[in-house]
Amino acid sequence: MPIKSRLKTAKAAKLQPSIGIVKIAGIQMASGPHVSANLSEAERLIEIAAAQGAKLIALPENFAIMGLKDTDKVKVREKEGSGQIQRFLAKMAKKHQVWLIGGSVPMETDSPKKVRTACLAFDPTGKLAGRYDKIHLFNLDLGNEHYHEDDTIEAGDKVVVLDTPLGRIGLSICYDLRFPELYRAMGKVDLIVIPSAFTDTTGKAHWETLVRARAIENLCYVLAPAQGGYHLSGRETHGNSMIVDPWGVVLDRLPRGSGVVIAGINPAYQASLRKSLPALKHRTLTKC
Repeated sequence: MPIKSRLKTAKAAKLQPSIGIVKIAGIQMASGPHVSANLSEAERLIEIAAAQGAKLIALPENFAIMGLKDTDKVKVREKEGSGQIQRFLAKMAKKHQVWLIGGSVPMETDSPKKVRTACLAFDPTGKLAGRYDKIHLFNLDLGNEHYHEDDTIEAGDKVVVLDTPLGRIGLSICYDLRFPELYRAMGKVDLIVIPSAFTDTTGKAHWETLVRARAIENLCYVLAPAQGGYHLSGRETHGNSMIVDPWGVVLDRLPRGSGVVIAGINPAYQASLRKSLPALKHRTLTKC
């Protein structure tokens, strides 16, 4: 499915003047096959992040379900605007008065055997402010590891950026991280969110390098909440949830297990870097 060239921008809220340094947080989990149990753990971690002052909180990919089989997520898929997982996200955003990004939620498609893997962003009133459907689907055949997301997932085709009081936020999911052209298509963004469930094998080799590269080349903050640990399916995910600043500095990191990474984003610092090193203005191959 070809990616649509137009940029879908969600006008999530009326823009406000700069409010200085704002705390953002990423949740790391080792989700299992039971949605209710995963939501309980997510709630506990969201409360920790909110108590530390985070105004934006992002959950990892597959936070609500990491099934025993790939088809398990199809059984709990939801229609936009209804369902247990979406009600949970709306409730948590409103309760804590935060921007809450549900790393990925299995959403309905026309095919009864597939889902859309959707990153859903809720504003502090609990309203759905934006949806991004994962464009790049992970396929790996390496030794004993075999993953074929296209068997159960239908790819999205729209680039999504949210205009919020915290800045312009680009949404992406996991395997998207390997495709820098997606982030270039977002235009000038202040924060990129990359909820993920990287395998331990690929994570050890490439995760940090790719996350930091996306921050450096776009001169923006990157929030990368991840799955991190062993799952009942036998899968092992890499963890190392990170928040990275526009210079590529890792501000916070969690190697393994459930927990929270938190750091402040500083618009003035970001603006000074872009002024000192105006690499985004120096781009010439913009139509390639």
